[in-house]
Amino acid sequence: MLYVLATNSTERSAALCDYLEPRVDGTDVVHAVNSQRGGDTTTQRELDRGKDALAVVETRLSGLTDVETHQLVRGNSPAEDVLGFVERHDADEVVMGIRKRSTTSKLLFGSVAQDILMNSDVPMRVVPVPEA
Repeated sequence: MLYVLATNSTERSAALCDYLEPRVDGTDVVHAVNSQRGGDTTTQRELDRGKDALAVVETRLSGLTDVETHQLVRGNSPAEDVLGFVERHDADEVVMGIRKRSTTSKLLFGSVAQDILMNSDVPMRVVPVPEA
C-alpha cells in the first residue's frame, strides 16, 4: 500500500501514526506531506512547525516501513497540494486528521480535510485529533 499522510502539526502526526503503526509493514510506503502556501502568507514558524510534524512521522514509522517526507511550498492551497500528490504518486489511501470545530470557525476558515474528502478519488481514513 502507498499511504499519503496530510499533516500540519506534531499532534496531528502523532494521531496519524497511532492509526498507522499497527497497519503498516515493510511492504508499504508512507509519504507524509506538509503543504504551505509560501510567500508572504507563510511564516518561518509555520515552516518549522511543518518540519517538526514530518519529523514525528519519520521517527515513529521509519522502523516499520519506508517513509518519505515532503514539505511543499508551491503557492497552492494545502488541499490542492495533497490531491496533486495523491494523483502523481498513485496513492492507495489518504490518511488525515480532523478536530472538532465551532460553527463560527467553519464559516470563517475553509476546511482542508473537507476539500480533500470532496475531491479525492482514493479511499480515505479520517483520524480524530485530540484537542490541544
